Amino acid sequence: MAQIIELDKFKIPLGGQDVDLQQIDHAEGGMSLMRIRIREAKRFTIFDVDPVTAKKWGETMIKWAETQMAKSNGS
Repeated sequence: MAQIIELDKFKIPLGGQDVDLQQIDHAEGGMSLMRIRIREAKRFTIFDVDPVTAKKWGETMIKWAETQMAKSNGS
């Protein structure tokens, strides 16, 4: 049986999607994954990603966000 730990929940303002971020700890192998669960109306999209993938995804998102924010600030 897997243990689920809630990490964060938020709503995307422009599209209205609900995003849940969870840590999934699998008892059998002790493996931990990050579950990204996106709800849009009645449709769900779920990704279970390993730490290496989560790091790459997060770094890319931060880099993009910083670039966009710098553009909007005129820097």
